Order: sequence, then structure tokens, then C-alpha cells
Amino acid sequence: MALVPYEEGGGWGARQLHSPAVTYRFASRTIRLKQDWRRLGVAAVVWDAAVVLCAYLEMGSIDLRDRSVIELGAGTGLLGIVATLLGARVTITDRVAALEFLESNVQANLPSELRPRAVVKELTWGKDLGNFPPGAFDFILGADIVYLEETFAELLQTLEHLCSEQTVILLSCRIRYERDHKFLKMLKGRFSVYEVHYDSSKDVHIYKAQRGSRKDDF
Repeated sequence: MALVPYEEGGGWGARQLHSPAVTYRFASRTIRLKQDWRRLGVAAVVWDAAVVLCAYLEMGSIDLRDRSVIELGAGTGLLGIVATLLGARVTITDRVAALEFLESNVQANLPSELRPRAVVKELTWGKDLGNFPPGAFDFILGADIVYLEETFAELLQTLEHLCSEQTVILLSCRIRYERDHKFLKMLKGRFSVYEVHYDSSKDVHIYKAQRGSRKDDF
């Protein structure tokens, strides 16, 4: 799941997380997503990293039309929905506990003619990777999926399995803790990694990673 730290508290941010629904505008469409913090916790609310990565994709510097995309730790499905609306063929994944909720958001926000281009599928990092063809995706997307240190090795294993030499990984995240830097160093040990965007208003970084020569940009 898209796991990120959260502390109960007041203010607009907390109210937004506990709202039963949120609305966004991407790809010339209104996207209304259900949220369910009390039942599913962090996997069932929209986090800023997903919004920032959606906006980055919408800017058009990356052409997703007819490209094969997989999203890891999809949560509410916002990122996968936007990628589908931008023309991609998207496999939207999360753990089994979140799939029914995820599927309902995807189906509710895609026009009927685009629904066949988006598939919701179970993926627990490091497990059942045989259900996913190695190197079959043009892009791998993840928003706020770097959090639990005990999942880092499985996440890296999953990324390596899914990547070909041409695959582009885009990870959107806040850098909150020392363990976040640790993951980036681990990622850099296996991929060429560099920052392609920073949203200062939300303190969200977008990193691009590919197989090939290493790049020391941290």
C-alpha cells in the first residue's frame, strides 16, 4: 500500500484526510475519489505526492499515449486514473485488502471506453512477481510509497523485476526521515537516479530512475 506517516491532529490537512470524498481536476476531467481513513487508513486517502506527480504528468513532458504503465501502492487510484486519462494502458496495483476500494474509484472515474485500458491487480512487493512479466512496462509510477524501511528490499526487488533497460521509474515523495535518504541511496546503487521536479509548496520531490549508468545527484 501507499504507506506514509500520519499523526492525528487538527487543521485543514487532517479534515481533508478524514473527508469521505475529495475532488480533483486533471486531464480535462473532474475526478471524485472516495476516501475511507477509518477502514483502510493510509491506503485510502489522497496524499500530496500523488497530486504533484499527476500534475507533472499532465504538464506533457512525458508522452503516455499507448504506453504500458504500472502503478505501485496505488491507494485511492488517483495516479493510475490520471495516467489512463492521459492515454496510457495502466496496471494499477496494491495489496489485496485495498483492491475492492481501489477498483470502485477506478471504475467510477473512467469513461466506459477507457475502462479496458486500466486493470486493477494485486501486488505485494517481492511476492508473486511471476504474475507480472519481467521488463514489460514502459513506466513505473509510485507516490509516497517509500516509508517502511522493512519494505525497501522488497520494493527494490519489485522494481528490478518490472524494469527493462528502457523502463522509466517515477517516484514522488516527501523526504521526511533519514530512512528516506537511505532508500534513495539504495535505489542509486541499482539505477541511474536524479530529481526531475520539486514542488516547494507541498515539499514533494519527483525522482526518475532507469537502469544504466549511475548518477550522483543526492
